[in-house]
Amino acid sequence: MKISVIIPTLNEEKGIKTTLQKLTDLKKEYNVEFLVVDGGSTDKTQQNAKKLGAKIIIEERNGYGRAYKTGFQQATGDIIITMDGDDSYPAENTLQHLKTFLESDVDFLTTNRFGEIGEDAMSRKHRFGNWVLTNTTNLFFNINLKDSQSGMWIFKKEILDKIELTSDGMPLSEEIKIETTTHPDIKTIEIPIKYRERVGEVVISSWKDGLKNLLFIPKKRLKKTKTKNKGK
Repeated sequence: MKISVIIPTLNEEKGIKTTLQKLTDLKKEYNVEFLVVDGGSTDKTQQNAKKLGAKIIIEERNGYGRAYKTGFQQATGDIIITMDGDDSYPAENTLQHLKTFLESDVDFLTTNRFGEIGEDAMSRKHRFGNWVLTNTTNLFFNINLKDSQSGMWIFKKEILDKIELTSDGMPLSEEIKIETTTHPDIKTIEIPIKYRERVGEVVISSWKDGLKNLLFIPKKRLKKTKTKNKGK
């Protein structure tokens, strides 16, 4: 079994170094490839990642979702693991979470950052925004997520052939959870993780990205309804 770890980056020279170093245990037990999908960093992100054995994929097209879809296309592993390159996610616990995934016999594992969230990991504004987005997602799709915006997932690569990912931006995070949790042939699980303050500067626009994510939800609902009606 081969594992592909996909990490999107943009000027994360400190965070990517720490993140990859914390994945050492995973590489000791499994055949692992590290794919760093970089959006054109002007610092030492690419150099630091390459020194630690990562393959650098340059993605000139903008977007969080675009970076992941490019990574998915180039991944050669049977299982894909994702996380940010800013050390906010518990890379050091990846091996443990992978074992949970395998023992649970599921196809897609997502994570809940609010399970063990650090005091300075997220502002009140961001906590409220995540609450709104998660509850709106649950309401529109009749699911029960605790964190629709988490970016740490573990899943079988084969499920990508069963789902449709349309977003090239931040909404991809909620979209992949919508697609997997509503698919009748995909078994999913959500687990709590430790989440901490990121290393480096924030690269997202809170209000702009939050609004895009919110507006994406009813559009996705409408599209899925139309697709379902066509199939009848």
